[in-house]
Amino acid sequence: MTMRKKEIEDLLYRNTDFQKPECRRLVNAVFEIIQDRLETGEEVLISGFGKWCVLDKSARKGRNPQTGETLTLRARKTVKFRSSNLLRKELDAK
Repeated sequence: MTMRKKEIEDLLYRNTDFQKPECRRLVNAVFEIIQDRLETGEEVLISGFGKWCVLDKSARKGRNPQTGETLTLRARKTVKFRSSNLLRKELDAK
């Protein structure tokens, strides 16, 4: 199941004394902070949850599956998430 930001906002609203607009601002602020840090090349670590980091992928050869034509895929950046040991243990326990 995919969880959307709206669902996180609703859960935050139901589990706190914050109003819905405040919940929306908080969720957006957290994601913006994570994105801003990743854009500057920093890692983002949330203890007990996990770590996000940016990886540089070099250019590589690829193939168009429809035509079979060989092409070069450009270099790009991607985000990697690694869960913490604590989170993994809790997931395994359930």
